Amino acid sequence: MLSERRLEVLRAIVQDYVGTEEPVGSKALTERHNLGVSPATVRNDMAVLEEEGFIAQPHTSAGRIPTDKGYRLFVDRLAGVKPLSSPERRAIQNFLDGAVDLDDVVGRTVRLLAQLTRQVAVVQYPSLTRSTVRHVELLPLAPARLMLVLITDTGRVEQRMVDCPAPFGETSVADLRARLNSRVVGRRFTDVPQLVQDLPESFEAEDRGTVSTVLATLLETLVEETEERLMIGGTANLTRFGHDFPLTIRPVLEALEEQVVLLKLLGEAKDSGMTVRIGHENAHEGLNSTSVVAVGYGSGDEAVAKLGVVGPTRMDYPGTMGAVRAVARYVGQILAES
Repeated sequence: MLSERRLEVLRAIVQDYVGTEEPVGSKALTERHNLGVSPATVRNDMAVLEEEGFIAQPHTSAGRIPTDKGYRLFVDRLAGVKPLSSPERRAIQNFLDGAVDLDDVVGRTVRLLAQLTRQVAVVQYPSLTRSTVRHVELLPLAPARLMLVLITDTGRVEQRMVDCPAPFGETSVADLRARLNSRVVGRRFTDVPQLVQDLPESFEAEDRGTVSTVLATLLETLVEETEERLMIGGTANLTRFGHDFPLTIRPVLEALEEQVVLLKLLGEAKDSGMTVRIGHENAHEGLNSTSVVAVGYGSGDEAVAKLGVVGPTRMDYPGTMGAVRAVARYVGQILAES
């Protein structure tokens, strides 16, 4: 384990390198930070940090820069994330409060995260497998045609047309709507098939075919929509960090185009806590020069999806973590109130 003083030297190196983009020397450290020791002691501490793999010397400079291992220790030993200012919090709330539906919430969240952190923002849509049914609406469009509308607790709305095998009157539609909602409202999507399997038997023989058709459409909707969806924004921010990527940003851009890669980066939504993956901790080779900060968000205590940012390892970790956490909290509040 590093002594507290050497940890302080590492913190100073990370802060200076993130702030100046220049490798950090011992003279600059002692001038900028009140480390309470001589430059010779700082040089000795830096030698130990380098020997243990926390910092490295770029071949062009006398200064040192943090390694992935150094950033990891810095993040693990953070005293706390940087809180947002009152104006920043108000701006987040005002911007997200204007959203009209779930697509708008996700779109605004992506733009907001990219602006706040100046990184690439990634937001996963709420997963239906972790959602509950808020309401099922049935609207008659023609004697043998209905529209099925499924509304989730996270504000997601799915619509399907249902062609019935026989005409189905408005009284029957209202009856089916009421019975269906009494069984499924407030229940998990994964529980719905079992909850409705015997519903057709409770109707008159001539209506059972239509009820079965409506239920089949409902269950297809649940299955179809389990595919995870993502929105990404702020990719142009990467161009500001050209020198942070060893050769070119192309591998990073290519990796960001692959939805499967991004879903793996964000991790399982059920792991709702903050995760920070640095450099080579990202399994995808194209992202070895990046860090990912992600957290779960949801309409209650349980996360229904993840959001986060991707940027170079030379990142303002306390500020980025604070912004990601604050945005996730506001998105969760909006979903709970929607």
